[in-house]
Amino acid sequence: MNPGKHVTVLLGIAGLALAATIAVAAQSATPKTSSPQDLKTAPKASGPVRVRVSTPPLPNVGFAAVRPMDVVRATYDFAAQHPEILKYVPCYCGCGEQGHKANESCFVARRDTKGNVLEWDTHGFGCTICVDVARESMQLYNSGADAVAIRAAIERRWAPGNAAGRTPTPAPPSTKK
Repeated sequence: MNPGKHVTVLLGIAGLALAATIAVAAQSATPKTSSPQDLKTAPKASGPVRVRVSTPPLPNVGFAAVRPMDVVRATYDFAAQHPEILKYVPCYCGCGEQGHKANESCFVARRDTKGNVLEWDTHGFGCTICVDVARESMQLYNSGADAVAIRAAIERRWAPGNAAGRTPTPAPPSTKK
């Protein structure tokens, strides 16, 4: 093969690699947003799949989080992605005095009409009870429990001795048919 043809082949391979890299980067850079319909669940052959809501970056709160940052980050993400669970789970730290209605309130301050998080509540960074209640709820959810079962388990674990600090959280809709 002559040197000119060899360079042309190498440039062609490099061009294909660059095009593939750009295509992958464009796919991963596409923001994932959802509508209220998407927040329910979209059926798929292997079961329901949730469309992720968009979230802002977590703020720098100026102090160390009460749990390892990967745990705190996971609880904030769970609160953002699963309001259908945490809006029915009480918190027991006394944050109801701050206007919190449920464990979701410890993490999410505001959402838009599509369910995307517009603003975080930083209370969760500094409260072990908030993080632990959300983390336990997340573990139960990931094991297949629904909002009713999660609420019951959290109340069994946290209510004794903490009833005065319980948020005024509504009960989840019944799953019985």
